Amino acid sequence: MSDNQNLLAEQRRALILEEVRRRGGVRVNELTRRLNVSDMTVRRDLDALARQGVVAKVHGGAVPVAEASTHEPGFEAKSSLERSAKEDIARAAAAMVAPGSAIALSGGTTTYVLAQHLLDVPDLTVVTNSVRVADVFHAARGTAPGAGAPRPGAATVVLTGGVRTPSDSLVGPVADQAIRSLHFDVLFLGVHGVSVEGGLSTPNLAEAETNRRLVRSARRVVVVADHTKWGTVGLSSFARLDEVDHLVTDAGLSAEARAEMAEHLPGLIVAGEDGGADTGADAGADAG
Repeated sequence: MSDNQNLLAEQRRALILEEVRRRGGVRVNELTRRLNVSDMTVRRDLDALARQGVVAKVHGGAVPVAEASTHEPGFEAKSSLERSAKEDIARAAAAMVAPGSAIALSGGTTTYVLAQHLLDVPDLTVVTNSVRVADVFHAARGTAPGAGAPRPGAATVVLTGGVRTPSDSLVGPVADQAIRSLHFDVLFLGVHGVSVEGGLSTPNLAEAETNRRLVRSARRVVVVADHTKWGTVGLSSFARLDEVDHLVTDAGLSAEARAEMAEHLPGLIVAGEDGGADTGADAGADAG
């Protein structure tokens, strides 16, 4: 690709499309380097190409439309992405949890990191459809010396059951039925994509339905998603942005994207900045 910053938009998009088709997919950060333009310019170009139906936006980039947003990477592949951002997000989200709360954690690598930050919050009841999240709490239960019992204050974990996805979430009718009868103070929800048009979305149809059930059972919904999820649209949408109470993201989110998010979300928390940035009310309130 050319490094000419003065390429006309149509020329630039033609070059992007050629690269997507030739390589089977490209990442936003690769395109910004090769075209010598900003992250937001590339994302606008990808938005335009997506509207034309020639590419589909996925996590951190784009693929040819035939492969579209049905692609779901495995847990290990996703774990290697945006690690420091996930840590920042997890710390900020953990501060929202009060001792003794009933919370839910959906599947995902960001909720997995969040689980590790919740181990010292006493007396939680945790509902999850994530095998990985359940394992975090199980490994930390321990036993009281000489008592043969879980350590004092260890979380009580309810694993929903269901069919396992590539990202180690449990979904389908069994999970949906288990969640339907439960109620949580707050749901921490990992997502594949967040956008104004698509709301919250995932490439897995069964996971979308299970996530809908989680949202309906929660008194408050907190989405935990790093900046690369903004503008990505998965195959199936499962919630509107106005159904979200807070979105916790990281400092990599551009000013333009923050402004757009703030227009459509009740509360936006940007982790990893001095004191965090909050555009909504009650962002740091206890989950209970």
